[in-house]
Amino acid sequence: MRFKGLDLNLLVALDALMTERSLTAASRSINLSQPAMSAAVARLRTYFHDDLFTMRGRELVPTPLAESLAAPTREALLHIQLSIASRETFNPAKSDRRFRIILSDFMALVFFRKVVERVAREAPGITFELLQFDDQPDEPLRRGEVDFLIFLEMFMSSAHPKASLFDETLVCVGCRTNPKLSRKLTFERYMSMGHVAAQFGRTRKPSIEEWLLLEHGHKRRIEVAVPSFSMIPSFLLGTERIATMHSRLAAQLAATTPLRIIDLPLPLPAFTEAVQWPALHNNDQASIWIRDIMLQEAAHMRSPPKAARGRHRRETMPRPISGSSTKTKP
Repeated sequence: MRFKGLDLNLLVALDALMTERSLTAASRSINLSQPAMSAAVARLRTYFHDDLFTMRGRELVPTPLAESLAAPTREALLHIQLSIASRETFNPAKSDRRFRIILSDFMALVFFRKVVERVAREAPGITFELLQFDDQPDEPLRRGEVDFLIFLEMFMSSAHPKASLFDETLVCVGCRTNPKLSRKLTFERYMSMGHVAAQFGRTRKPSIEEWLLLEHGHKRRIEVAVPSFSMIPSFLLGTERIATMHSRLAAQLAATTPLRIIDLPLPLPAFTEAVQWPALHNNDQASIWIRDIMLQEAAHMRSPPKAARGRHRRETMPRPISGSSTKTKP
């Protein structure tokens, strides 16, 4: 089909090339032979009067024009998919929809597993693919490559709709036999002790507690950096290291791991976890159904749990930390 001289099938090829940055991978993703994909590239270059891609080794590098075409092309294809190709009524019990979600292992363990369990009962044909954070977690959302992003609300983009899930707080954790946790933990000792911390993506972005501390000029002595929250306890056991962890995850892990949970000696503010979805999915029946389930399950988690903690009174740190509206991602 042609529209003003452009074969609209070429937009599918252009989108695949922009996503994969490889002729071989792009042709495979849309079930096209490599010669046919090469021909599509030649026709695109002729129509737009631009090379669109150059080669750097085996990688396709888009030209500025190709970069400018990427977002409108993806949005046009998503509109077609959601408005024309997916007009049938959504029936959860009969659906085989697969949802792709970016979220931390914290949210997967304490929250989303409950969503999966409920969906398995009500819509057994629906499946999920849970993805790790990259350096820019909102980019796959913008490109329509994922259905949901579950993230800290304060760092979410304003370009897509979102809904708050529940508030979370932070606690300090260490090995149950850690002698330094047998007495009141002061802010000075908290800062001087060795820490285990989670960092994410290729650039090792810090998690929320590190971001809050760095924002106010406090830098901990991180002895071990791990790629997920659930790995933290393994590097605390039998050591004098400590970590700062989400209260719900700490309580869950302490049920099977010899961890001691105590209050932080500094007033780090609570924060809100939220779910976000592409604007083009706002009226998608399947997306609405899953969102409703997430909000219903989140309603049972409004207040952070009161974990069993040491008898340590909270001590105010020298420079109190308050919530920040800065939109820099951690």
